[in-house]
Amino acid sequence: MRKLFLYLASIFSLLMIPFIASQRSDEVNWRATDYLVAFILLALLFLGIEIILKFVKNKKVLWILILCMAVAILWIELAVGLFNSPIAGS
Repeated sequence: MRKLFLYLASIFSLLMIPFIASQRSDEVNWRATDYLVAFILLALLFLGIEIILKFVKNKKVLWILILCMAVAILWIELAVGLFNSPIAGS
């Protein structure tokens, strides 16, 4: 239960960065759906890390790095459309 609380606190702390930035600048323009997608993405990242730590025997760091890279690429695609896919942002 403590670990879940730490994960949720970490996610909300990370989401406070764009929230505070949107209050101070017009360049950060997140809607409620943006926060929801970011929350889900970060929650799945932490869940994936927890699964890797529990079930993977060898090369845990490598698998965690691969997972983090995949989430980062997905986040970039959603934000700016790096690959011009149908889910690309503007």
